[in-house]
Amino acid sequence: MTDERRFYEAPSSGARRSAPAALRNREPIAEVLAEWLPGRGLVLEIASGSGEHAVYFAQRFPQLEWQPSDIHPDALGSIAAWRNEAGLPNVREPLSLDAAAADWPIDRADAVLSINMVHISPWSSALGLLDGASRLLAPGAPLIMYGPWLKEGMPTVDSNLAFDADLKRRDSDWGLRRVENFADAAITRGIQPEAIRSMPANNLMLLLRKE
Repeated sequence: MTDERRFYEAPSSGARRSAPAALRNREPIAEVLAEWLPGRGLVLEIASGSGEHAVYFAQRFPQLEWQPSDIHPDALGSIAAWRNEAGLPNVREPLSLDAAAADWPIDRADAVLSINMVHISPWSSALGLLDGASRLLAPGAPLIMYGPWLKEGMPTVDSNLAFDADLKRRDSDWGLRRVENFADAAITRGIQPEAIRSMPANNLMLLLRKE
């Protein structure tokens, strides 16, 4: 994956990067997370990006321990910088984690969260995310997804179609994914779709649970 993935970030001169979308969507996401996350335990965030979400959600849910991760060294540096500045006791050091890899540097979690990853990564990363969640989660534990999706029976707004075309122009392996394809792949891995929530800016949140 090239630096094209950073198209959504604001310019930054230091280690702490910032994504304007993260500032806009964090509160609506947190409102749903308050319903879907467990009361206590460890949340593994896949592809934490700048790290802004990890710090914000850790502040919002102090009873949960937050484990950020990313595959890219510059993202890991930004996550660490946000973590160090916040000084929160419930944010772990970021892990270098490739969602598509067969082995992850963590063996359990009480919830797995992925925000805005599957459309700016190859489909193999989405499948790897499901494989990893199946390994780590106990029965009943949630896998929570957020981002722009395509869904049968739900009209796709022109802005999402344009975004999909722009993603594919940047990288042919990218693009908006179909909820049904992701759900089918999840079911074969023992993860059952449970709920879909419409979000601002034509995004969706998906709740799935390990059987």
